[in-house]
Amino acid sequence: MNRRPRFEAFAHTLFVFAMAMGLPAGLAAQADTTPEGDVRGAEIDVLALGRTHTAQFYAGESDALWASIGAEMRAAFGDQPAMLITFRDQVAEQFGAESEIITETVEGDPAAPAYLRTARFEKSPQVLQVIFSYDGGGSITGFLIRPAPSLAPTEFLDYQTRTPLRLPFGDAWFVFWGGRTLEQNYHTSTRDQRFAYDILIMRDGTSHTGDGTRNEDYHCFGKPVFAPGGGRVVSAAKDIADNVPGEMNPAQALGNHVILDHGNGEYSFLAHLKQGTLRVAVGDEVALGDLLGQCGNSGNTTEAHIHYHLQDTPDLFAGDGLPAQFLDYEADGEAVARGEPVKGQVVRSRGAGPERDPSGR
Repeated sequence: MNRRPRFEAFAHTLFVFAMAMGLPAGLAAQADTTPEGDVRGAEIDVLALGRTHTAQFYAGESDALWASIGAEMRAAFGDQPAMLITFRDQVAEQFGAESEIITETVEGDPAAPAYLRTARFEKSPQVLQVIFSYDGGGSITGFLIRPAPSLAPTEFLDYQTRTPLRLPFGDAWFVFWGGRTLEQNYHTSTRDQRFAYDILIMRDGTSHTGDGTRNEDYHCFGKPVFAPGGGRVVSAAKDIADNVPGEMNPAQALGNHVILDHGNGEYSFLAHLKQGTLRVAVGDEVALGDLLGQCGNSGNTTEAHIHYHLQDTPDLFAGDGLPAQFLDYEADGEAVARGEPVKGQVVRSRGAGPERDPSGR
């Protein structure tokens, strides 16, 4: 969940970035990127494609670039390859030529990978990102140039969580976004979600079976979600429809959700739950490990996952995010007495088997 800056000057030309990556989006209405290095496209050389298509864009080779663009993206451009030249000219006028490549990464599911290039430009004091997303066959499904995100300021880097927190699931889950750097966690660019997590289940290098077109294809869809700590429910929703994978609902960013007041200035946000599965209502008191509902794909997300973050107010997009240190869990098989999971780790509560409530209920 994140609010990403974008170039307003480009809005009339580059008005879509197709969410073809099929991975968790943020709570706000801007597009996300996917995690670096965790899941890489295996069937096509995404790095080579991204470099080629970026070079074609810079050189104004619109016909060659257009030939690689998929039908949906062509429709978004109005079936006018000349729009690519217009956009290229805007980039050159505002930012000048690319002067330095900082990083290049390949990100996303093998069926929907993305090329992300971070670079400096001659006229821009700000680092920019060039992103091409692809389908499994190498056709371009999305294209975006935007400012690279930066870490949101925070006064809570040394904060110690007051609430005794446990992971809100009983089996092994994969940390899709988590950590304190931009590379580990795109949420770090926003103040309220500075220490947020997106967590799902990966098996054999993918988050779903088949082509991932149904929510039921996703390994974590319908899995139980438990209270990470005791508290009172101050906000809840249960009737929001789950999205079709790849689509988003920014108007109801949290989707079906629970916000818990832990009573010590800490509020837990658990978002994107499955429609109709919520077991609690506003005003209910819950204990650590109580069943809250099931993992879903509702709200501003492209696929099923749990979004969790801790902050100092119960108001979405208001207040400061707080570090969430969980107790007594395993990360990649190693015991952790108290810690903050990071991107790429497989984590589970110690002593809690698959599908079991950590409280023993």
